Amino acid sequence: MPMHSRVQYPEAIEPLVQFIEETPPSEILDLALEKLRAGVPTKTMLTASVLAVVRSSDLPPGHHGGPLHPVAGLHAIWNLASRLEGEESFVPVLQHVALSNKHIHQPDMGPFSLLDFKPLDSGGVEATKAAFRTACGRGEYNKADHLFLSLWENAPAIEAFDLLLSVAIPKNILDDHYFIFPSFAWRTLDIIGREYLPLLMRPVVRYVARFPSAPAMPEIDALIDEYDLMNSISRQRSGEDETTAIGELGEAMGRVEMYAEIPVLMAKALSGGLSLEGAGEALSIGAASLFLRSLTGNPMDVHMHTSANIRRYLLKLPGISLRNKILLLLLWQTGPEVRSTQFRMEDEVQPDMAAVAALPPRSQEDLLEAITQSIYQQPPTDWATVSNLGLMRAVPEVKITVNLATQYVKAGYDPMVFMARLAQIVCHDNFTEMHAFKHHQAVIEEYNATREPWRWMHLVAGAQAAAISYGKNMAIYEEALDLMHAA
Repeated sequence: MPMHSRVQYPEAIEPLVQFIEETPPSEILDLALEKLRAGVPTKTMLTASVLAVVRSSDLPPGHHGGPLHPVAGLHAIWNLASRLEGEESFVPVLQHVALSNKHIHQPDMGPFSLLDFKPLDSGGVEATKAAFRTACGRGEYNKADHLFLSLWENAPAIEAFDLLLSVAIPKNILDDHYFIFPSFAWRTLDIIGREYLPLLMRPVVRYVARFPSAPAMPEIDALIDEYDLMNSISRQRSGEDETTAIGELGEAMGRVEMYAEIPVLMAKALSGGLSLEGAGEALSIGAASLFLRSLTGNPMDVHMHTSANIRRYLLKLPGISLRNKILLLLLWQTGPEVRSTQFRMEDEVQPDMAAVAALPPRSQEDLLEAITQSIYQQPPTDWATVSNLGLMRAVPEVKITVNLATQYVKAGYDPMVFMARLAQIVCHDNFTEMHAFKHHQAVIEEYNATREPWRWMHLVAGAQAAAISYGKNMAIYEEALDLMHAA
């Protein structure tokens, strides 16, 4: 008998999980499409995909690979598939399955098995919480995994999650993904079901607990003390009475030169009576404005939107502590993939409204087609000249897309039609490990959750991101299309 066995899933899903784990990458698209056509529900296929990559793919030292992006991207994939019709809705699902399968079969991530082991109780919930914090301080991620299995069993789930966030949020300054992984994993459970919570969160706990520990944040702690934020915030929900304050804060964020100004603006607004959810909406407006000013050409630099979006989700969750909610609002700009953009920004707020006004008038249909073609005709990337993806700058042609998209929303044309077209375009991407899908979902949610007159910026940001990511690598999309048309 083996000393240890790998995690086992319920009998209803286990065979499909094994299919995704064991199918050779060269065959996965064809066979997964066959199963979808035979009636396997989208949610079931995505659940199996994410459970497979959790069980059979290891987390590499960085943040690309293993279960991280397949888990974090599932919410976006599920919603994107729901926006598409017919077999087109299979494409994002196939993208997810292909990525999970790829990570399982890559030698830097596998072979790997998530082993079944016992929870570790350190003498009650509070003692186990303390032991978890100690383990995180030492980078003892395996011990942290044991301890957290006990917390899921013995504490309310939201209480355990809040503890995990209290370690993850400060580590945002080291890598945005320390915060993004647990947060989007929680949203994934909203879709696949809470019964998978302890298993799905195991790689999350292991990732959050590993070295290095979060550095001290004296300037943030000083802001919390100076504005007495732990005692001065009395309002959770926003209302129409906050519209002016939300707009002023969001616009002020969009104009900053140095991102260190952002938490100061936020702390002042909170101490002045702005609600937590109103502050989250202002953060969303500021994030959209800064993204439109950004000159980045890296298709993975979408964390401005995705991390603002997930913060708004968490701000609404009952059971998240006030300190964590305050830190969510004060640390957005600290993530390396967010703060790197402050050195690649237009001087003025974008888009250039004079350039938009100079465009010839078009009907909704003609303008939508012009936007689409401007994305499809973006110049190809000469990868021989790219030494550092993070330093890529957007080609000038991206502004053509931005201006056309601005003309569309300012003309009052149908936003739903625009979203549907962006959904079709974003399905092409398999370069960004789900980043393009997550950004697309974030801009849709932020458009729907942001009030006038600022919501339009999110749709334009969606078009800008699509223009940046289009054409980088579309092999999975093209193969899936060939398979669909071959039938």
